[in-house]
Amino acid sequence: MKEATTSTPPRDVRDVYGRRYRIGEDARELTGHSRQWQLWATWACMVAISPLQYSFGSAALGLESSRGWGTVQTMWLLALFVACQALVAIPAAWTQRVRRTSPTQLVVLGGVFAAIGLATLAHSGNYATVVLGYAVVGGTGAGLVYAACITTAARWFPDRRVATIGFVTGGFAVGAVPSIALLTIFDSAGGHRLVFDLMAGVALLIVLTAGGALRDPPRHWWPAEIDAQVWAVDRKLNRSIPNNLPAVRHYRPAEAMRTGALPLMWLTLALSTALSLFGIAFVVSYAIEAGLGPAVAGFAAGLLAAVNGLGRSFAGDLSERFGRRRVLAAVLMVEGFTHVGLVLAGEAGVGWAFVLCAMFAGLGGGAFYAIMANLVLEFFGENSLLQNQAILYSAKAVGGLVGVGVTASLVAAIGYRPVFLGAGLLGLLTALTVRFLKQPGRPALPVRPQLGTPVAGPGE
Repeated sequence: MKEATTSTPPRDVRDVYGRRYRIGEDARELTGHSRQWQLWATWACMVAISPLQYSFGSAALGLESSRGWGTVQTMWLLALFVACQALVAIPAAWTQRVRRTSPTQLVVLGGVFAAIGLATLAHSGNYATVVLGYAVVGGTGAGLVYAACITTAARWFPDRRVATIGFVTGGFAVGAVPSIALLTIFDSAGGHRLVFDLMAGVALLIVLTAGGALRDPPRHWWPAEIDAQVWAVDRKLNRSIPNNLPAVRHYRPAEAMRTGALPLMWLTLALSTALSLFGIAFVVSYAIEAGLGPAVAGFAAGLLAAVNGLGRSFAGDLSERFGRRRVLAAVLMVEGFTHVGLVLAGEAGVGWAFVLCAMFAGLGGGAFYAIMANLVLEFFGENSLLQNQAILYSAKAVGGLVGVGVTASLVAAIGYRPVFLGAGLLGLLTALTVRFLKQPGRPALPVRPQLGTPVAGPGE
């Protein structure tokens, strides 16, 4: 959509909640392009690094046979990768907020690290080298790209924040679909090496090109064509009214932790990511173990990744209409039930049902990321948003270690069926924790929709 330009001097305004908006500057004046360029550039960068995580399950069996590593040893590579990717969010937030590091600097550095990770996975047969090159360097690179892209995209689209985060983070899943297909088709050690080399080259090319175009808007920037004060109270412009009220005030990280809400959100995200990553890591090997064949396994993995990415914006839109916590609980229940469905389909040998369950597992396993990212804003305010989101996202490290590394040992000990059933039960229990998430500073009992309490001005 073409955006109007304006020469109005920038000024700050506040809405009825006390939130600050910087208006009067058009994206074209700031960057030379519409803000859609920033959206697509961040999405492209996320697509580029996607094979590092979402293609690993398809490559795992080949790594076991060609490198002589066992299942547990192989899966710990992915677990350590996820831990590094999640934990780097905290220093990345610090560099963005305190050191004023640009998104281009983070994305280009992260993209180079990601390419090193893919190349290491392709060529090295030494386990320690792969741990360092793929898990540590590649994981750090993916984390830098991820943190910079979602922050920049959300800043350019404050009026459509949830859908934007869902779309951009969705690229981190969707981008793996071509590599999953290629790994399934070229099912040999040489074929896998060629695919990972290709993905490394593509990742490097995209992050250097698209990453170089990234720019952050001024703090509190608001699109010139939308009246911020009207948007804050108009249900036609802002569909999240009245289901998602803004934060009562701004909470610093220590304050957010003391409310009890951030630790509970952290636990919920840790459990959710453990379940999601478990499906990503083991759906292919379980399909092969169940005798469904490599075609069904590859199709299930590809569809899981595709829906994992594409479903995030859809779930974000539903959360605008029906409330974040309500939709979050629903997608976690879907994720839990579909893991049980994978067992039923696998044991019955019904390939199409297995693929269908993998698809819905992807929907549940991706949708919660965007919803919970926006809950941080609506619970704790904007002033310490980067730090609070980084603390929350660090829960993915525990999810990766437990959902991939620990469960690999469980699968080796007791088999796929009881572990998948246990994962399904975990999903249902996690959905119940959402009921206890309460916005700090508001009554615990249901209240009539209202405008809310203005945010305090000093702290800004």
